[in-house]
Parts: sequence; structure tokens; C-alpha cells
Amino acid sequence: MSGSTVPAGAVVPEAHHIETFQPPKEMLQNHPSKPHLANFEEYQKLYKQSITEPNVFWAERARELLSWSKDFQTVHSGSLANGDNAWFVEGELNASYNCVDRHAHKDPNRVAIIYEADEPGKGRNVTYGELLREVSKLAHVLTNLGVRKGDTVAIYLPMIPEAIVAMLACTRIGAIHSVVFAGFSSDSLRDRVVDAQSKVVITTDEGKRGGKLIGTKKIVDEALQQCPDVRNVLVYKRTGADISMTPGRDLWWHEEVEKYPAYYTPVAMASEDPLFLLYTSGSTGKPKGVAHSTGGYLLGAAMTGKYVFDIHDGDRYFCGGDVGWITGHTYVLYAPLLLGVSTVVFEGTPAYPNFSRYWDIIEEHKVTQFYVAPTALRLLKRAGDHHVRNEMKHLRVLGSVGEPIAAEVWKWYYDVVGKGRAQICDTYWQTETGSNVITPLAGVTPTKPGSASFPFFGIEPALVDPVTGEEIHGNNVEGVLAFKQPWPSMARTVWGAHKRYMETYLHVYKGYYFTGDGAARDHEGFYWIRGRVDDVVNVSGHRLSTAEIEAALIEHHSIAEAAVVGVADELTGQAVNAFVAIKEGAQINDALRKEFVLQVRRSIGPFAAPKAIYIVPDLPKTRSGKIMRRILRKIVAGEEDQLGDITTLSDPGVVAKIIDVVHAQRQ
Repeated sequence: MSGSTVPAGAVVPEAHHIETFQPPKEMLQNHPSKPHLANFEEYQKLYKQSITEPNVFWAERARELLSWSKDFQTVHSGSLANGDNAWFVEGELNASYNCVDRHAHKDPNRVAIIYEADEPGKGRNVTYGELLREVSKLAHVLTNLGVRKGDTVAIYLPMIPEAIVAMLACTRIGAIHSVVFAGFSSDSLRDRVVDAQSKVVITTDEGKRGGKLIGTKKIVDEALQQCPDVRNVLVYKRTGADISMTPGRDLWWHEEVEKYPAYYTPVAMASEDPLFLLYTSGSTGKPKGVAHSTGGYLLGAAMTGKYVFDIHDGDRYFCGGDVGWITGHTYVLYAPLLLGVSTVVFEGTPAYPNFSRYWDIIEEHKVTQFYVAPTALRLLKRAGDHHVRNEMKHLRVLGSVGEPIAAEVWKWYYDVVGKGRAQICDTYWQTETGSNVITPLAGVTPTKPGSASFPFFGIEPALVDPVTGEEIHGNNVEGVLAFKQPWPSMARTVWGAHKRYMETYLHVYKGYYFTGDGAARDHEGFYWIRGRVDDVVNVSGHRLSTAEIEAALIEHHSIAEAAVVGVADELTGQAVNAFVAIKEGAQINDALRKEFVLQVRRSIGPFAAPKAIYIVPDLPKTRSGKIMRRILRKIVAGEEDQLGDITTLSDPGVVAKIIDVVHAQRQ
């Protein structure tokens, strides 16, 4: 990745001939009122204030958007260099009060959750008044099970309203929710329960997704065989399946909530108290529990909901992300509920019962904002435009999340789904940033297909030369994306491993937050995200560590060594390709390859399964034994002519053998 300024057009060739789209006129004409900012110039003015006077800027927003039971005096303390950032220091508040009570008191019949079940027509609405009662009852249950302020609770639930209720009940009593994606295997769940020291797990008898049943309780039972500290499992009855219940440990949700009153006084939390943990893939292979604070995180969610998605009273917001990922935390639960609007909780998949499912939901519920990953959009574009038969005339904003969106998919989203009436917001952010950090603001920002556009308030990007560590100034440059200032919703630590947090994010380039992504800034200052610069693959918007997948493969008795790389994939953005060297005596055949794929599915989950497995005589290594994944990436991308100098490898001859294996297998 070049760190120098280069002639116009060389760094971001697409930027020079790509059309710039202004916010659609029809979006502004059909608006219930008007966007929160008058124009792009107002964004620039406020953005400048957020960088030069961050304390003034954030104090005003924190008091405007959040309800504090105790005001703060200190807006921010600490620094990126020392990894001790704290926001709204003396302030106290409660997340569930901010998401539920204040709206329920004002208008108890306003719809909070629009639940769209896997089977069409089987959903229901939950009002803010009902949500307050459900959350309170579950808060009593958790308290009675011995959950206390600062304890973690593991949540392994499908996309049903009870997932939201469970998360909010934790926050109501000051417990820390640790949601584990219900597609993860029992091993992955076990690791997360053990690392977070959760004593209570919340799950369902089964899950339903895309017409299939998922044995969530069975997976929990398997995981808990190696989690001796778990005292209780609370089980919500979703399908009524006959499941095993361990006496004394397992309890039915519906039986427990009947015991308690429908109001529970929210516990006042310090702004810096942890709100939740969310495990994400680390490059060492051991998942890391990213910890978010209460005040700063909630402010990031409310601010981006308001300005990025142009959320107004009465809106109906649909984020297709799962609560098991950061997108589901911030944009299914926190942003819409903090702003008092209706959020769609969708249990199913975009292709079930047919490829019109998303568009049917948007039409039926008059959805105003829709937010989804490019993977789903690629799938739906490929299925054909005839599936997009709905008018969807209430749509104002179409968001994209998880990976950069290709220009042709962007245009399809704009023309076919939005019919030129909705603004596309291609949002860049991470689990660790808490909320959108480089993104257009709907109704305000000009956009270019494929670019995440400009930084959000308080985010000061820098492109860093990966060799010298120096910042690269000016436009039309490329480098490693870093941020120069702390912001309220940034993660505070890695649970139980602050040293790892410092090394991963804050010590790579001292004084900067390191994103791990490469980026370019074009001739007009638009940012273009280039993807990971470390050993991570992005499959369907889910970040997977290559080390984690390699570790899963090596558990197989026939594998001596494994190396995993990402390869461009038309549908999932990137796909996992694995190179394995096997032990003597193992028979190379398709059955063995299938076993290897199964090994990964079992250990991590189906979404991490390699698309191709190449059994090779050896892996390309330096003399010190480091596996050169870069060479493998080039080979699978068909760039054998660009391998560079391979004479430094301990056995340069192995490269030709690997190329032969790849060619033979692809024929």
C-alpha cells in the first residue's frame, strides 16, 4: 500500500469518472418535516466544532439526546495514547430508562417493536408500555436468580422481541449483556460464557430461520457441559418443542415472569459503567470481548440514528442485522429505541419464503429507513428485479453495513429498491467504534457509489503510511486508516485483557486508534475503504479471524498445518479458502475435505466454513517459520505473476506445487 502522493486519478481511479449523487429531491419533498441539518455546509460547520471544541459539542448533544439521573461536570478525560478515555464522568443514567420508560410515560401505546416472524403473517407489535412491563418483569427474574450490578449475562437468542427484552432487562438492573450470535457453535458459545464468567444464560427451546429449526437449547446444553459456573438457564418457549430441561438449573421464561410485578426501578449507572460485551474475532484466534460503556455508547447510537438515518418521530426503522452482531445492538435496539421510534425485529432470511420478503415487510409496515449488508443485496440483485414489485414509497434512507458496497450494487439499491427517491448511506464502522464513523448523513451529504463519504462528528481520520507510521496529508492519497481523537462510543477495553486492547488498537501507531483497514481519500476528500490490512476475512459482513479458522482446522487429527486466506466472492464479498498440509498416512479425497469443512462448522459455526480446501505438500514459509499468507492470497486470486521475490522462502519450490494443486482442483 503506497503511502506517497501520486498523480491525480491513480489512487482512486473510480472517483474521477464516478457520478456524485445529491440527496434525492423526492426524499426531501416527501419528508415528514425536514432533515436535521439544513445542508452540507451546516454539517461542515458542526463537524469543525466537534473536532476543535469536542467538549462543548458533545456536552450539548449528551444533554439533548439522553436523560441523566445525575448531570456530569467533566465531559472527557484521558487520551488515546494512555487508553484511559472516559466520557461524561460524573454523570449517571440507565439505558433501559432512556430506551423505554421516557417514551412509555409520554405515549404508552406507541409501537416500540414490530416483530416480523420467520413465517409471514405470524408477527406482532409490542408497544412502549408493554415493553416497559416485559422488561421490568424479566429484571425481577434476573435479580431473583442472583444477577447483580456488574455481572454478565449470556444471551443466545434468535431475532425475536425477547432478545430486546433480555438485553434491556440486563441494563435495567446494571448487569452487562453478552449476546452470542445464535448461529455460533456450542464451542464458540462455551468460550464466550467462560471468558465473560456469565452465571446465567438466556435462550429458547428452538429458533426458526428461513423455514428451518435451530436447536438453540441443545447447543446451550452442549456448551454448558464445560461451563461449571453457570447456575441457571432461562428458556423462552418459541416453538414448543420437546426439549431436555435440567432440574434446578433450567427455568421456563413464561413461568418465571408470572411471579413478579410489572415495574422495576431502574438502577442508576455511572456513565463509564460497562453496558455490554460483544465478542469479535481477534487476529490471535482467541475471541476478544469488546467492552462498551453506558453514556458514551448510548450517545453514539442516538447521534448516528438521528443524523445518519435522519430518524424523526413516527418513523419505522428496519435494520436487517442480527442482535448477535454490533449492527443489531446499535441499530436494531439502541438507536431506534433511544429516539422513541418503531424498530423492526425480523426473525427470518431475505430469501424465505421468497426473494420479496424484505420488500414485503417494508411495504406492509411503511418502513422509512432500511439498513442491511451488501451480501443480502448481492443475493437479491442476482435473484432478479421482478422480485422488487413493491412501491415502498415511505422509504427515505437505504443503509449499507459490514463491508464496502460495490458501485453496481449501490446503483441497483438506489434505482431498483429506492426508485431514486431514497438516499443511500454506505456506513463504515466496527464493533469497536460502537456506531457509524465514516458515513453520509441522509438528506445532507453528497455521495459517490462505493465511497463511505465523510467522517461523522468527532471522528478525525488520518491515513498513515504503514512503513513509516507518519500521517499522509492532502487528497488523492492512500494508507492505513486511523483516528486521531477519542469519541464517546469507542470501546473502552477488551474484557479482562486491557493489554491486548492497547496492543491491538492504540499501540500500533502511538496516539492513534488503529482500525486495521486500508483506505484512500480521493481528490475531493471522499473516503474509500479498502478492506483489512491484517489477517482477517470479511464473509457476508461478518469479520472472521484467519487464526481462529486455522485453529479450528488444526483440531482435526489429519491436519499438520493450516493457512486460511480470504478470496473475493461474488455473493459473500469474501470467502474462506484454506490450505492444509496433512499428516502422513491420510488419504486425500473429497470425503476428507468434507470432514475438514465440518470441523470448522462444528468449532465456530456454519458461516465460517471454507468454500475451498486445498491439500498441499507444504505451506510457503519464511526461514523463521512464518507462513506467507500473502503468497496464498495472490495464488487464489489468479495473480501468480505478481508473487514478488520468493527466494527468501525456506523452500521456494513449494509455491509451484501449490499453484498446481489450485489449478487441478479448479478444473
